[in-house]
Formats: sequence, structure tokens, C-alpha cells
Amino acid sequence: MPGFIHVYTGNGKGKTTAALGLALRAAGAGKKVFIAQFVKGMHYSELDALKKLEPQITIRQYGRDCFIHKNPVSEDINAAREGLEAVTRVIREDQYDMVILDEATIATYFHLFSADDLMNVIKMRQPDTEIIVTGRYAPAELIEMADLVTEMTEIKHYYNKGVEAREGIEF
Repeated sequence: MPGFIHVYTGNGKGKTTAALGLALRAAGAGKKVFIAQFVKGMHYSELDALKKLEPQITIRQYGRDCFIHKNPVSEDINAAREGLEAVTRVIREDQYDMVILDEATIATYFHLFSADDLMNVIKMRQPDTEIIVTGRYAPAELIEMADLVTEMTEIKHYYNKGVEAREGIEF
């Protein structure tokens, strides 16, 4: 069965959630999944849930425990590049049926690594490996490369009414 490249992008909520849903579905079908979360180092509830599915699903974070608001610092760059190197090894070793690069497009947006670096890693995949890339600001060349692109568009969000992120829903 051929693998495809998915991109979930846009300013709306649900990109990571869509990717995690695919991971859950793949695991249910007996597939192995590797999830690399770029620019995320904080604790999110999905980490606890996915830990229960190891070794079927492996999740690793390559970010610090804070958001990048303007200019990344060297720790942000180092963490993201370490993640890209880890994903390179994972794809080369071909032990996973699905590889998710969560927030990888944010890493390219903040110049933690280039879109070319990201696409070169994706090109290393075996033809049957499913690749999922999430994050706002997906570069045009990645969109062109992908087989499936979904843009999440925010129409309305309770955050704009002052509702803070809630455990189990946003984190």
C-alpha cells in the first residue's frame, strides 16, 4: 500500500488533533507511528494518553517549555535541528509506518531549519511510509509536494472572548 504526504495547515484549531487522530487510527490497524513535536516542550495531555500506547506510538518533543513569540534563541534552533536529525534516522531506519512532524512548518517559519531541509528529509521516506506534517504557514513548496493538504480556517474561537487554554482540550 503506498504512503502519502499529508499537510494540515492554516490558522484554525485542529491540525495536531487531526494528526493524532490518524496516529490513533494507524495504531488500531497495527501500524507503528513516530511523532516528532517541534517547538513543543511543554506538557500536553496527549503525552499521557500516547504513553499508554507505547511502543505502537512513540512521541518525542523537540522544543523548549515555552512558546516562540518573536525571535528564536539558540536553544530553540538546537532542539528543532536535533528533532530533524532524529526524524532523519527514523525515516532511514524504516521502522515506522507513519511519521508525524507536528508543528514542523512553524519550525520552518521561525527559520529553525529550512523548508528545503524538511522536504529533503521527507523525500528519504520509503514509498509505503505515510508522512503527516502540521503547523501554520506551510511553505508553498511543501504544499506542492504533498498528496493531501487541508487548511484549517478559524471562523470563530472562544479564545477571542478571553477563554484561556483548557487542560484536555487545548493542552
